[in-house]
This record gives sequence, C-alpha cells and structure tokens, in this order.
Amino acid sequence: MDNKGKQLLNGDEAVAAAAFDAGITLGTGYPGTPSTEILEEFERLGGHAQWAPNEKVALEVGIGVAIAGGRTVVTMKHVGLNVAADPLFTVALMDIPGALVIVSADDPGMSSSQNEQDNRRYAVAAGVVMLEPSDAQEAYEFTLRAIEIAECWHLPVMLRLTTRVCHSKTLVMREGVSVPQSRVPEYVRNVSRRSMIPANARPAHKKLRESLAQIAQWNERSGPTEVIAGSGTLGIITSGISYQHVREAAPEASVLKIGMTHPLPMETIERFAATVDRCIAIEEGDPYLYEAIRTAGIEVEDKPSMYRFGELNIQRVRRIIAGDCSTEAKPVPGKPPALCPGCPHRTVFTSLKALNCIVSGDIGCYGLGVLPPFEAIDISVCMGASIGVGLGLRHALAEPEAKRVISVIGDGTFFHSGLTGIAEMVYNPPKTGHVVLLLDNGTTAMTGMQEHPGTGRTLDHHKTGKILIEEVIKSMGIKNVHIVDATRDPAAFEGLIQSSLDKSELSVIINRRPCLLAVKSIKEYEKCNEQNN
Repeated sequence: MDNKGKQLLNGDEAVAAAAFDAGITLGTGYPGTPSTEILEEFERLGGHAQWAPNEKVALEVGIGVAIAGGRTVVTMKHVGLNVAADPLFTVALMDIPGALVIVSADDPGMSSSQNEQDNRRYAVAAGVVMLEPSDAQEAYEFTLRAIEIAECWHLPVMLRLTTRVCHSKTLVMREGVSVPQSRVPEYVRNVSRRSMIPANARPAHKKLRESLAQIAQWNERSGPTEVIAGSGTLGIITSGISYQHVREAAPEASVLKIGMTHPLPMETIERFAATVDRCIAIEEGDPYLYEAIRTAGIEVEDKPSMYRFGELNIQRVRRIIAGDCSTEAKPVPGKPPALCPGCPHRTVFTSLKALNCIVSGDIGCYGLGVLPPFEAIDISVCMGASIGVGLGLRHALAEPEAKRVISVIGDGTFFHSGLTGIAEMVYNPPKTGHVVLLLDNGTTAMTGMQEHPGTGRTLDHHKTGKILIEEVIKSMGIKNVHIVDATRDPAAFEGLIQSSLDKSELSVIINRRPCLLAVKSIKEYEKCNEQNN
C-alpha cells in the first residue's frame, strides 16, 4: 500500500496506515475481533508491532514507550479494556510526553463477543480523551489527531471504533492530510508526575480535571465536530457509525456529528439543539450522549430502550425517528458457527459429553463446544475464568458433583490470564482436587492464527523465546501433568480424564495437537526460521 492517492481501506487498515505515517515507535496489543487487523497491517506496512500476552501488559508496555517520549498505539477489543483498566485509570493521571493512543474496538450486537459493553463509559470514568471516527477516512485522520492531542496535553487518548467502522471499507485519502512530526524518544525524569503514590496522585487528579476542562474548550473551538445544515424541524445529534445510518435514513434532517465524544462540546450541542424543533440523540449501545446532554439541561430525545441492543442500521434509525416500538422483524438466521471438520477439539468434547462432566469453559475456538452436537460446556465467562470458576464449583459442591467439575482452557488464553488460575489452584486447592484440561493447538486460532508466548514466534512469525506450558505448570507446583493427543487414542484419553477426576489431587492434562488450519503455515514459519539461523 503506497502513500499516494485514494485507497480503499477498512477502519483497521486506516488506523494502521496513520500509525505508520506518523512514525509510531511501537504498536502493541492483544488479538481480538474486531481490532486484530490493525497491528497485522501496521507490521505489513513496515511498522514495529508485537502481540502482548494480554491487554494489561500491552498497555503497560505502551505506557513505557510514551514515557520515553515515543509514540505508541495499543490495540484491543472492548472486553480487553476490562483487562487493561487497572493501568488505564492511573496513566490518565500521569504526565506522558509521548503519544499513547489506546484503540478500543467495541462490538455492538456481539458479532464475536460475550457482551456488548459500551466503552465510552471508560473514557468518562477514567478521565480519558475519546475520539470516535464514523468511517475509514476519519479513522485515519482521528488517529493522527489523537497523536497530536496526546503530545499536546501529555495525556492518553482513546480511539473508540466499532465493528462496522473496523471492517467496512471506504475511500481514504492519505495525501494532503497533516501528519504530526515525530521526535526522537528521550527520557526526562519527572517522579512527581510519573510515580502515582497518593501524595502525587492527589494533585495529579486535579491537574487532569483542569486539562480536561481546557480540552473541552478546545473541542468547542477546533474539535472534530461538524454541523450538517438541514431541516429546522428535526435535528439529530450523533457520532461514530451511527452518523452514516442517520445521513441515509434522514437526509433532510439537520445533523450534529461529534468526533470528540469526551469531553463533549456542550456549548456547541446547546446551540445546535436551539436551532431545531425536535432534537434526538441517535447512538448505538448505551444512551451515553443522551444522558450527558440531558444532565447539562439541554432538551433532547432518547431512542426507545429496545434500540439499545444490537447494532443500528438505516431501517432501525428510521424507526427511532418515527417512534416505532413495534416488534422488529427477526433477522434471517445464518449458519451457526461450528468447529472445523477434523478439529482436535471435537474428540475432546465428545469425551467430556460422554463422561457427563461439569465443564467450566473459556474464550476461544473451543467455546463452540457449547453448541450442538457436543453441548459439552456448561459455563463461559471471560478470558481465563475457566480455572477460577471451576475451583469455585469444586469448593461449593458436594463431593460426588465436585468430582465431575473440569476446567477447559486454550494455550493462548492460558498465557493471557490462565497462569493466575493455576496459582490459585495450588494456593487454595479444593478438598476434591481439580482437573484442568488445556487444549494446546499451537496458535491463537479464534482470531486468525496469531502467535503467543508458547509458539516461539513473534507477530511477524520470526523466532523468539518460547515458553513451555508444561514446564511452567510443573514449576508452579502441579505434580500430575499429562501431555496427550486425544485423536490418537480417544478411549485412553477418556480414561485419563476419568482417572484424574477420581483422584482428590490437582491435575493438568495438556491435549497437544496443532490446529488443522495452522499446520501448513507453522511448518513454513519453522522452516524459514531454521534457514535464517
């Protein structure tokens, strides 16, 4: 992809292009739809990108880059920001001379997620500046503006994307767009603004609120806000992808499109609302704009609560404007997701079903074990929760039922947040023991075959340090560690599970067989790395 003329890009590719054009020092994150392609495209363009074990670590690495005066983009899907929330709330108080841009890719409608949380709430709670592009062109431009804002006010900036912006392609013009000039990273000591002990954090919090007030005024004067003149009868306040739906659903309406949605340009909003007879806030997800505008005493209508769920589209926006709360037509059911033919997980779930286990599951391809024909997973919460939830079940249930409980987790998820579950298992073992079944398919399959610390390859598939799962687990105090391939002898595998469940001991069974879709690529990567060595 060159740097001239118009290009057809999706939002993820546009963010990557902006990161490359702005000379981002390091792109880091954790793969998760709909954000995954950002770092992959950034690396393809020639940028320095890497996968972190989880989102918290990615943000912490990004903080270090920005403290050194460098520029960084930290990418994750919406639920990943939950994992990164601890450093997020504190870094907002700090003086960060470099550019720290945090990409939160939200998933309204839960196309590939366990919830549809609205991460605009995080910007308000943490006191972080937030920009929301409505298409790929704005994704490119807003990434550059985020860098400028971050370096001007020495604060992190959140770039909130949603599924349709991430994956929809529009024409993007890179030529002629102002790109902030980068500088050579340099460490300048500033302990009072970087070490957030209470004595430093208290004045830092006051400084943050002062800066946000200044940014709010900047947003009034120069922010990415656009008024589209139209009818004085109907005015719509919107942001992000909802703007695209609004323009098609109500081309005659006056529209206020807000690009920086925290802090909001309340004076601009008030002036706009005064120019129309009827004003509606149209937004996906939570009534974030509506609540903020009404709190400021400005008259505005909210969408009916039924439209809080799922993505908006042109038809739904028309219904909102019309106040239509009748039952919506059900979408045409698509083909349900399923494990690939020949997937090694199939043998695993067949055995768990036959043994009538109580299965605490996790996030990954193996989550499909909850669906027919297996219906073998009972519980699934979030990344890494399978072990902790399984332990809780073991502690609470009577012994006969407790001995049916097994936790299932994948290799990528193990490194993301399963290690602490193993630590809990060793530290607070249930009386009945516990069994963890770790499905090691050699890749982060669900999000597109990305690498992780157990593959021994970096984001660009070059050789790096490799962590052996079994050695880590043994070193943490688990004595019963078994490495098997269930597909070679399903009966023996089933027997191993049963015997492990029967013991009142801690056991980890590692089912190791590469993902069928990744086998060819893995062999090519390994061959290439051997030749380079």
